[in-house]
Amino acid sequence: MSAPLLAIDAPSLLYRAFFALPDSIKGADGKPVNALLGATNLILQEVTAREPRAVVLCLGPDAADYRVELYGGYHAERPEVPADLAPQFAAAPKFFDGFGWTVLNHDSLEADDLLGSLARLEMDAGGRALLLTGDRDMFQCASEAVTVLYLSTGVKGAQEVDPAEVERHYGVAPELVPDFIALRGDPSDGLPGAKGVGEKTAADLLRKHGSLEGVLDAAIAETRPKLRVALLDSREELLAFKHIATLQDAGIKRPPDRATDRAGGAAAARKQGMNALAKRLEAAED
Repeated sequence: MSAPLLAIDAPSLLYRAFFALPDSIKGADGKPVNALLGATNLILQEVTAREPRAVVLCLGPDAADYRVELYGGYHAERPEVPADLAPQFAAAPKFFDGFGWTVLNHDSLEADDLLGSLARLEMDAGGRALLLTGDRDMFQCASEAVTVLYLSTGVKGAQEVDPAEVERHYGVAPELVPDFIALRGDPSDGLPGAKGVGEKTAADLLRKHGSLEGVLDAAIAETRPKLRVALLDSREELLAFKHIATLQDAGIKRPPDRATDRAGGAAAARKQGMNALAKRLEAAED
C-alpha cells in the first residue's frame, strides 16, 4: 500500500496548541512559542505513526470573502487572534518549511478548502490522504481513500474518522455533512441553521429526502407546522448555509513526495529556542 499524504489544518493545530500549552514556553527571543511547539509535536506524532509520503500544512484567511457575502454572521463572533499567538502564526511557514514540510496558503479561500482540494487530488491519483484537524466540517471528506484525523479537546492524539464513523456521529453519509450543517447549524461558524431543527431532526430529514434541496422541496408536505414554516421561510438562507459549508476547489496541484527532514527541523527548533525538541530530532537521526 502506498504511503499517504498527510495534510494539516495549520490554524486549527496552532490554536489548539496555544490554549493547551502554557505561554511560559518561550523561545530564544523570550516570546511564547507554545503554539509552534505543540503543533509540531502533534504533527511529528502522526509522521512517526503514519510515515506519510509528504506533509502539507494549509493556511488561509479566517473567513473567505464569498462566505461572508453569503451570510454576514459567518465567523462574526470569533475573537481576535491573541496577541501572543499572532507572531507564531507569522513565523509558522518558515519554521515548518525547515522540517521539509510544504506550506500552502491561499488569498481568498480557507485552510479547509485547501485540505479538501488535497484530499480530492490524492483520491483522483489513486492515493490516500490523512487530514489532521480539529474541525468537524472536514468530515465531509471521509471516504475509502481519505481518513480524517480528528483532534478532540481533552483527548490525547487524533481519532480516525472514516465514513462509518461519520454516519455514527451525524446519522448521515459524509457527502451530506454540508446539508446537515445547513439544517442543524454550526455555532462555531456562526450559522444558525433552521429554527427548531436539532441533530436528530436534521439527520432524519436528510435520510428521508436525500439532500437539503430534497428536504426543502418536500417542506410543503411536512405535517409538523413549526418545522414546515421554518423550512419554507428560510429556504434561500439554508441553501446559502450549505454553500458556505461545502468545501471549494482551491485550484492547486498534487504535491510531490517530500520526506520529513529531522536534521533541518532540529536546526529550525534550535533557532526558535526549542532545544529539547532539537535534541529529540537529532537523536532520531542517529
